[in-house]
Amino acid sequence: MKKSLLFLAAFIPALASAAVKTQVVEYKQGGATLEGFLAWDDAGQGKRPGVLVAHAWKGLDDFTKTETTRLAEMGYVAFALDIYGKGIRPTDPAECGKQSGFYKSERAILRGRAAAGLKQLQKSKFVDADRLAVIGFCFGGTTALELARSGAPLKGIVTFHGGLSTPTPADAANIKGKVLVLHGGDDPYVKKEEVDAFLDEMKAGKVDWQMNVYSGAVHGFSEPGNGNDPSKGVAYNQQAAERSWEAMTAFFNEIFKTAAR
Repeated sequence: MKKSLLFLAAFIPALASAAVKTQVVEYKQGGATLEGFLAWDDAGQGKRPGVLVAHAWKGLDDFTKTETTRLAEMGYVAFALDIYGKGIRPTDPAECGKQSGFYKSERAILRGRAAAGLKQLQKSKFVDADRLAVIGFCFGGTTALELARSGAPLKGIVTFHGGLSTPTPADAANIKGKVLVLHGGDDPYVKKEEVDAFLDEMKAGKVDWQMNVYSGAVHGFSEPGNGNDPSKGVAYNQQAAERSWEAMTAFFNEIFKTAAR
C-alpha cells in the first residue's frame, strides 16, 4: 500500500503537467499575418486570468514558448504574441537589431501589434477579460510598456530586463494597471539615465509601480541561452532569473487576487 501511495504522489505532477495544452495560432493585424502561441490548462475549471507574453528581439522563439507554457502550468491562460510576423524569426544579431529597431522607432505600429495579441488572448473561452496582464522580455519589455501606455485594459505589466524608454512619457497617464520592473543591476543596455527617466515618468503619470534590481545581473538575465559570461553585457543569471519569476508570481497573486499554483 505504501509503495502505491508513493507511486501516486510521484505521478500526480505528471498528470497536472499533461493537462497543459498548446496551440499555434495564426491571426491578423492590418495587412500582416502573425503567428502566436497559446497555452492553457485543459483540466482547469471556469475562466481564469490571461497573460500576454511579449518576446525578445529574436521574435517568438523556444524560450518564449517555454515561459508561456510555464504560465499555463501555474493556472493562467497565456498567449505569446508575434510582433514581427509569421515566419520572421531572426537569429543573427544584426537582423535581430534591425527588426526590433524598426518597431522601437515606430511605436504606433508596435502598439498595434501588441494590441492585436491582447485581442487574440481575449478570444480564448477560458480567459477572464477583467483579469489581464502582460509580461515582456528585453524588447518585449518595451512592447509591454507601450501596450500599457496605450491605455490597454491591463491589471498588471511586468518587464524582465526590458527597455524602459519611450518617446511619449506623458502617455504614462493612460496606464490602468500596476507596473513591476525586474531589472539587472549591471545592465549595460538600460543605463541609469534611462531608469531615472522611467521613474520620473511613472511618478508624473501617478502609476502604481515597483522595481526590483538584481545585483550582478546584466541584460537578458532570465534566458539560459544567453550563456554565463556577464562581461558580454548579456548573460543568464540563475539567481536573478529565479528571484524575478518569484516576484512576478507574487505580483500576479496580488493583482488577480488568486494564488497561482
